[in-house]
Amino acid sequence: MKLEFLANSIYWAIVISLASYVFGDVLKRKFKIAVMNPILISVALTSVFLLATGSDYSQYKANSSLLSWLLTPATICLAIPLYEQLSVLKKNGLAIIVGIASGVLTSFLCILALALLFSLGHSEYVTLLPKSITTAIGIGLSEQNGGHVSITAVVIIMSGIVGNVASPFVLKILKITDPVAKGVAIGTSSHAIGTAKALEMGKVEGAVSSLCIVVAGIMTVIKVLLVRTII
Repeated sequence: MKLEFLANSIYWAIVISLASYVFGDVLKRKFKIAVMNPILISVALTSVFLLATGSDYSQYKANSSLLSWLLTPATICLAIPLYEQLSVLKKNGLAIIVGIASGVLTSFLCILALALLFSLGHSEYVTLLPKSITTAIGIGLSEQNGGHVSITAVVIIMSGIVGNVASPFVLKILKITDPVAKGVAIGTSSHAIGTAKALEMGKVEGAVSSLCIVVAGIMTVIKVLLVRTII
């Protein structure tokens, strides 16, 4: 049943979003389990709340626009670890660029293969293309090329969450120990949400992952411009 105060208050969406995230962060700190990701828990709790109260998602989106607006400056703040580890980035510049290009190309080929396998149209194809880049770039890229923006947002968030949760296990299984390699893998595949995990691993991992967000985003934009007429 829809609560009356939700229709009259412009702050409820922000309160619910922040409260859900804080609750998720508390669970993560208490149990120290990777799957207890604050963003994943926040999405789940907010979704349950909207369904339970019969709230309209468009109203929630409009009322939480301030949080969306903060996404871009929050991403820009990742330039700080870049500056602090500038010498490391310069020393490994070629390896980092080649690693990012390989990751972007792999993402493109996987999505292309899925599109061909399931006979997806152009709109579905460009909807999935930005899955591994930051939301600030990915949503605009999807919208400008005829994609489904809402689905793109979900796919980007889920890619980030999967990268945040699974990256420690994947890196361990593949025996990847070099901090630069870790940063490239995480930043190229799971953007800012994954970079949060990279920052937990170390300063070098976080700095390299932050750089990958920007470069991978630029490479993906160029990639879309070059291949958007294929499907």
